[in-house]
Amino acid sequence: MTLTQLRYLVAIVDAGLNITLAAERVHATQPGLSKQLKQLEDELGFQLFVRKGRSLEGIAPAGERVLQHARRILEEAANIRSYAANERGEHAGRLLLATTHTQARYVLPPVIAAIKRDFPLVNIDLQAAADAEILQTLVQGGADLALISTAGSVPSGGLAVPLFRWRRVLLVPAAHALASLGRAPTLAELARHPLISYESSTREDSSLRRAFSAGGVEPQIAMTARDANLIKTYVRTGLGAGLLAEMAVGTREDDDLVRLDAPLEIPECTTWAVVPRGRVLREYALALLHGIAPQIDRRDLRQTLEGNQAADWPTPPAWADVERSVTAQAGA
Repeated sequence: MTLTQLRYLVAIVDAGLNITLAAERVHATQPGLSKQLKQLEDELGFQLFVRKGRSLEGIAPAGERVLQHARRILEEAANIRSYAANERGEHAGRLLLATTHTQARYVLPPVIAAIKRDFPLVNIDLQAAADAEILQTLVQGGADLALISTAGSVPSGGLAVPLFRWRRVLLVPAAHALASLGRAPTLAELARHPLISYESSTREDSSLRRAFSAGGVEPQIAMTARDANLIKTYVRTGLGAGLLAEMAVGTREDDDLVRLDAPLEIPECTTWAVVPRGRVLREYALALLHGIAPQIDRRDLRQTLEGNQAADWPTPPAWADVERSVTAQAGA
């Protein structure tokens, strides 16, 4: 058997048993992929998939076992390549980063610009997705690392590294009833008005819902969106008060709107980097994480990721401190 055959097997499963889609993802032809699959099954002496005619209906029990081993073998092969490239001082390759729209739009641009300046041969593939999809992309989509935010809980799916802390803020038109408060509204005051927030706010277990529930009031969520710019657009139409991450609010681009602190009961969030355990990261991936979180030593990060050191991360700074560091990179 070959690594190519194992890669095709994993691609078929991750594509939902769609041979055409799997072939596209691995840059192969459909007949070529099918031929490699047949050769693998012939060598093993059993079928990996349950078939109905020429279609794949599911993965066989024996195929599940083979798949588990195939994923581990491919991960270790990738680690060997990364380790070798780092040893050679080779700084060319692809960095696949899964993150939210807010991080992609408001946090990463100067950091990625610095990476491209220092590592010009690196191709950065940025995949922005909803919170619920990011960790799935990390596991199934082959992402090198993911950036995700939570309110208190540590994300699963790999080794979680805390990068920085941030709070939510309100944006309202100048004529809005909350604009004249000059302070953060209470939950009860905010509950009297329609609210526009991120789509995660619709989940019953969201930190926003939990905060309102603990306060004995119900939010009027008029609209949700993944993109902060969309939230701002509909705030400007008068649809409601916008609740956004503080890094998504700019002093110039949003000076037509009034900014207020969110109610204190809405908890602070932490942005995390999540890396598959045992993953050997390339130097440019470590540089990107250090660019977002300069308080983390690169050597400690590498040792912890490779399992040679226990995780002992410094307290993540507030976004205001990180913003100054990130902005300085852009002008370097």
